[in-house]
Amino acid sequence: MTRPRLRHLAFVVQNAQQMAEFYCTQFEMELFHTDPDGSHFVTDGYLNLALIQQNLDGDVPAGFNHFGFQVPDIPAVASRLAEAGVPRPALRGGDRPFAEYRAIDPEGNWFDLSEHGFLPPGVEA
Repeated sequence: MTRPRLRHLAFVVQNAQQMAEFYCTQFEMELFHTDPDGSHFVTDGYLNLALIQQNLDGDVPAGFNHFGFQVPDIPAVASRLAEAGVPRPALRGGDRPFAEYRAIDPEGNWFDLSEHGFLPPGVEA
């Protein structure tokens, strides 16, 4: 990989299971992960789609949430982002197997950065 590649999209949805079934049935995507909160992750073998289960008592609206780039060198990308005047990417906490860092663009859009990619562990594209 010589340049960053867009490999991940995330939407907050009202019914993650139903949405995963829709994408698996209609577009032959495969379910590869379900979070304890009910979020479902599906893939076409190249791009993964996170269907984040909306919490009715939460403050995150349904719709587009973030995207993610697979990059060859996170420290180098982080330095370029800082030089561009945006905050340095922050380490994602918890046991997330799909993205190591969260960043923000000049207009406030979230994106993730990962060196290992966004597909299921052990799957290479």
